Amino acid sequence: MLYKIQKFTDSTYFTNAMKVTIAAVIPVIVFTYLGKFGMGFAMAIGAFFTYPSDIPSSLKHKMKGIVFTAFLVASINLIINIVHPYPWIFYPFLTLLIFLLSMISVYGQRGTMVSFSGLVSVSLAFSNISTGWAMIEHAGLILAGGLFYLIVSLVFHYIRPHRYIELQIAECIKLSSKYLKLRGDLWNTNTDKKLIIEKQLHLQVELNTIHQNIREFIISNSTVNGSSNQNRKMLLVFISLVEILELSLSTSFDHEKLHQKFDDQPELLLTYQKLAYNLAASLKKLSKSVKKRKVYVSKYNLLKDLNALQHAITIYEKDLGKIAASEGVLMLTTMLQYAEKQVEKIKIIERAFSLTSNKLDFKGIDKDLEKFLTPQYYPLSTLTQNLSFSSTIFRHSLRLTITLMFGFILGIFLPFQNVYWILLTIIVILRPSYGLTKERSFQRLIGTILGGLIAFGILYIVKENFVISILAIICILLGFSFTQINYRVSATFVTMYVVFVYGILTPNISDLVQYRILDTLVGAALAFLANHFLWPSWEFLNIPNHLEKAIKANQQYLKQIAIFYNEKGSLSTAYRLARKNAFIEVGNLMASFQRMSQEPKSKQKQLPQVYKLAVLNHSLLSSLASMGTYIQSHKTTTASKTFNIVIDTVSKSLEYAISILKENNLDSSENIPQEELAMHFMELKKIQENEMKKGIPNDDEEEDFQLKMQEAQLVIEQLVWLNNLSENIVKTIKILKTS
Repeated sequence: MLYKIQKFTDSTYFTNAMKVTIAAVIPVIVFTYLGKFGMGFAMAIGAFFTYPSDIPSSLKHKMKGIVFTAFLVASINLIINIVHPYPWIFYPFLTLLIFLLSMISVYGQRGTMVSFSGLVSVSLAFSNISTGWAMIEHAGLILAGGLFYLIVSLVFHYIRPHRYIELQIAECIKLSSKYLKLRGDLWNTNTDKKLIIEKQLHLQVELNTIHQNIREFIISNSTVNGSSNQNRKMLLVFISLVEILELSLSTSFDHEKLHQKFDDQPELLLTYQKLAYNLAASLKKLSKSVKKRKVYVSKYNLLKDLNALQHAITIYEKDLGKIAASEGVLMLTTMLQYAEKQVEKIKIIERAFSLTSNKLDFKGIDKDLEKFLTPQYYPLSTLTQNLSFSSTIFRHSLRLTITLMFGFILGIFLPFQNVYWILLTIIVILRPSYGLTKERSFQRLIGTILGGLIAFGILYIVKENFVISILAIICILLGFSFTQINYRVSATFVTMYVVFVYGILTPNISDLVQYRILDTLVGAALAFLANHFLWPSWEFLNIPNHLEKAIKANQQYLKQIAIFYNEKGSLSTAYRLARKNAFIEVGNLMASFQRMSQEPKSKQKQLPQVYKLAVLNHSLLSSLASMGTYIQSHKTTTASKTFNIVIDTVSKSLEYAISILKENNLDSSENIPQEELAMHFMELKKIQENEMKKGIPNDDEEEDFQLKMQEAQLVIEQLVWLNNLSENIVKTIKILKTS
């Protein structure tokens, strides 16, 4: 229990909540002591408005984002107060303002957060409409609150400058550990392979998100502030984690074939499974030590596990004889070599966190980093290009604008107590995704009712304002802490905070709870209906785009592998970029499927085909990673003509799949030579069989012979598998389009 509390209070979410709570509470306490509660509360509002824009990035970008947001929300509040008395100006201006603020989301995560801050500022501007000097003073206090939040954020940054990235790395290590554990589960007899693959796909989405967070933070810090030793260490750990994931994908063996082949040698597979589990357990323990900031001490003897597997392979070969066991030995040796590479990467991470880092580990790791990061600039052309119904953000901006204006007019003409709460509910709930909007609607409503009842019960018992104030501070701290973890819990605590504040200011607390629940219900209903009827962004409309990007990314990854196999040499930046994009786009495809599965049944068009295509693309990525990893870590022979023909054929199949998606062209424009392809596969297999029939060479040549045979077996298997996967992708897309 204590560990869970410590883990929660040490999390990024709790730290961020601490920042905004301190920035909001201190002005209220100081100005209340001076008899100016209203001024302190206005500064607290400014801190709340500015807080969302404080996303992880370099210090320079963080400061620019917070300052811009602070001035933006203060300006919005002032301008709304200025134009509010003039209806013919006010309503058109408000409509345009909401739309433009919504469209800022086209500029990525920071743009989305600034947009949210601006929209919240619009909604709460109606809670305090002023005139004359009062409105200037109020806007100035909001600005002061935002700038005070910047000071608090900077203090936290300098106290623990590396804590955010440490926690993100720790979480990434933990997710990677889970992924390795799932790979180990595949070796269980009669395991549910479909369920494990589904879990892997969901985990891939989480890994993509955290990889992007780490990449943005580390690389932006390196390019803006230069590369410190700490930053380079974290970059080394991150690169090792990406390579561990690639190695995990590389172990995409035909498990059914292996189970059949080694059915009478179960101890072999159990030995490998134990190694896989210990790899996962090592990473899990490492993750905990990073979170606790303790020097890592290895608990698992991975080298012993590797030796045990090597010994098991030797016994297997001895029992069956070299010739009879040759194919099985090649399979097992490949598995062993992948495991050795994973152990090597884990040892690099262990050294990074055990104060014995090898300077050679850092060599060349910060080369071409800026190419892995989306440039931080915001051209007007990005906004203008999205001003069409083909843009999801444009449709969402229109939907949000109409819903907010309707809610505002409804609140004015009907006897609602707080119109701004209806607007705030709509802003918080209405998301571009139908599934998330539906989920948030119910969670916010339940949280509001529950929070209102709990707070009302506490106020019925507790009458002391000091105690209520302490409870309010605790509630706002927990409310912000749970925003990303559990929105229902967050809504409960935020509601309790609001009720406690009003409980101090006004005696009509029961009326407040009733009106807040009513306002929330109206806002949630409007958001839900708008997302269903106003240019809805049903996910089946976005699936073709995500499919195209995933197939193209895999195709580019295949191209870079072929170039590397033909030209040898060192791993190029183009190769690493292609690998990164393939991981991201396949994860995005799965995320799109997840969103689609949350939508109404009538909108889940061809859901089985979409899921199958997500699995096929993931399998294609695994096969590519397997081939790419082998080529990187082994001295390979010259690429054959047959290899390039098969690669070209697979690439053409993927190109054909894309053309079907884009043009609905079910007739192949390329003549894929299937008969000729089959002959090439037969030719490769005959070469392999002939080599094996020659017997085992003398001792001097045996190692070289084994490497060539291993390469031939792996490359042939992966080429056949790649061809089958590309054909299945084409067939499934045809079914998707025709149905």
